[in-house]
Amino acid sequence: MRQLRIPSFLHDVFGETQSVASILTILLFGGILTAALYDRFPELTGHLPAWRSGLALLLIFDVFAGCIANFTASTSNFYAARKTNRIVFIAIHVHIVLIALLLNTDIGYSLGIWAYTIFGAFIVNAHIGKHSQLFLAGLLLSAGLGCMPMLPGITPYMLIIGELFLVKVLFGFAVDHYGKTKHNTGEGA
Repeated sequence: MRQLRIPSFLHDVFGETQSVASILTILLFGGILTAALYDRFPELTGHLPAWRSGLALLLIFDVFAGCIANFTASTSNFYAARKTNRIVFIAIHVHIVLIALLLNTDIGYSLGIWAYTIFGAFIVNAHIGKHSQLFLAGLLLSAGLGCMPMLPGITPYMLIIGELFLVKVLFGFAVDHYGKTKHNTGEGA
């Protein structure tokens, strides 16, 4: 598959090289799911000024597209080689809170989802290079995905955004999916 060299200002999103098919898949997934969410839940932005609606939809697109981008070898390997970048990237992920504030809905829940996701991502990141990392990430992901639908009164669209935010940051981003870091041969985590 043809690989494109990615401009340096986009390395944090796509890594250093990426296939055309992967880029198209990432963008289509993000765009189609954002459009479907907007179509299914018109109340999402119906009461907002255009600038808030546009910014919220852009951040939602970023969550959805990033969810897929973080599973590509190029993006995963880029961060596996750059520990500081990974830590900074985890720390700046406040998308779910910004989306809730822009949409003026589920702000308390978004803060809880954000805190769980970021705290879990830092735990998973601390286990990079250990055989237990993937198991730990899967455990924390499953716990989050299992508990979020039980939040009383959470709006369905914020539930979808929250779940994909969790997948994007805690499982997609914090895990070294392709083993490009040195693995600790011990089983202890």
